[in-house]
Amino acid sequence: MRQERGVQETISEQTLWLLAVRDQRDRQAFARLFDHFAPRVKAMLMRGGLRDGTAEDVVQDVMLAVWRKADQFDPHRAPASAWIYRIARNRQIDLVRRRPAPLPELLDEAPDTEPDAEQILALEQETTRLKAALLALNPEQTRTIEQAFLEELTHTEISQQTGLPLGTIKSRIRLGLDRLRKELADLKPE
Repeated sequence: MRQERGVQETISEQTLWLLAVRDQRDRQAFARLFDHFAPRVKAMLMRGGLRDGTAEDVVQDVMLAVWRKADQFDPHRAPASAWIYRIARNRQIDLVRRRPAPLPELLDEAPDTEPDAEQILALEQETTRLKAALLALNPEQTRTIEQAFLEELTHTEISQQTGLPLGTIKSRIRLGLDRLRKELADLKPE
């Protein structure tokens, strides 16, 4: 038990260390925090997909942020562990967002392969079936799918253009695609 601003509550040892860092810039308390949390944060980051070297760099960044931002810690809002893990999770999210999106692989088509009459006929039939399946959807679903896949708009851009909530846009696309899958289930690639 510890008395903190007139409130009596149970405070963990790690929270006491962080309070010592916050209130007195206590280096020994910070060393104890580092020794306790660094391996745990690293394990969390590695489970989240970061490689060993990157995870270690993020741990260093997280613990430096703990030292620098200790004055923002409020034990009434969260214990030290939750506060530190939240910093680590946010750093991991930032790192993932900064990575460039993978580029799709380009498939080379042999220059001497011309589609034969059977392939052309099959493609025309599939196109006709797809058009009919799209017409079977309600107009809102059809338009939303066209915006997403033909106009290549993001869900957010569609929401902004139409003034509809993002959840509505996502639902229309999901339900429309589910119905198209059912309608075109027999058109499986060979």
